[in-house]
Amino acid sequence: MTPTEQSSLLTESPTAPTVSGLGRWWLAARPKTLPAAATPVLVGSACAVAARGFSLGPALGALVGALLLQIAANFANDVFDFEKGADTAARLGPVRAVQAGWISARAMRWALVLVFVLVLAVGVYLVSVAGPLLIVIGLASIAGALAYTAGPYPLGYHGLGDVAVFAFFGIVAVTGTTFVQLGQVTELAWASSVAVGSLATAILVVNNVRDAATDVLAHKRTLAVRFGIGFAVAEYHLLLGLAYALPLWFLWRGQLTLWALLPWLSLPLALDLSRRIRRETGAALNRVLAHTARLLLCFGVLLGVSLVLGAPAPAAGAAPAPHGSVDRG
Repeated sequence: MTPTEQSSLLTESPTAPTVSGLGRWWLAARPKTLPAAATPVLVGSACAVAARGFSLGPALGALVGALLLQIAANFANDVFDFEKGADTAARLGPVRAVQAGWISARAMRWALVLVFVLVLAVGVYLVSVAGPLLIVIGLASIAGALAYTAGPYPLGYHGLGDVAVFAFFGIVAVTGTTFVQLGQVTELAWASSVAVGSLATAILVVNNVRDAATDVLAHKRTLAVRFGIGFAVAEYHLLLGLAYALPLWFLWRGQLTLWALLPWLSLPLALDLSRRIRRETGAALNRVLAHTARLLLCFGVLLGVSLVLGAPAPAAGAAPAPHGSVDRG
């Protein structure tokens, strides 16, 4: 990217809306990101239904925990990106509360502590249901929410944000949701977590492509900065390809009936986004980012329905394994 192009991007910063009171905290929580946290829980719960082991209480606990962790990550990114100089008046994405002066850094840190306390409360319930393995999963999730922008080696600043999002919004969230309900992780859950993690990571890729110019100035070495916009766009297409290969995998393995193809109903949206990320730059990518999040939700809902309707009936006498076991297939 040339200095002229960077200068052009830096002049397209969105104008901060006028908000007050609780509205500032609501916007700081970034409610438009919450479906990305809810979708893995939906898919993981569908995997539990497919195994005839759905449990409402643990499913709701997993949902509340996932939403709280997403809010915590948003609060952490808000304050730590500002303190590291990544959020300035040149920001192209949605306005951040600390950078805009709506909320002090100190208040945001205390809010972050409060959200983590709530996460731990939910975690205590889930541990009582699913056993001590959830302690490890919960602590890792909290660490991931913080380590993305905080600490001595913030993952998002060293090109590891993509790996973190894939792991926590895909593998951990989907399989963890299935585990708290079944006491095991089925092969459907492992495979589905790859597709969900791929689309969740695609959201981050759009964010990194949009912010490449300002990230360079803040020494934030995302993959888009390290290897260029072309690499990031190729990564985006690879991630979409992985997600849409999942239905074919299910059919090939004989794990689902033709209902497995239901997620392909969202393919037109994916193809449109594939075209747009190649052509659009700067603040115009905000819509691509929002629509990629919408794609994740649409794909996740359709995948969930396909898992429920397409899973073969279990063999006579089969039952979910007891809590604490893990089945990879």
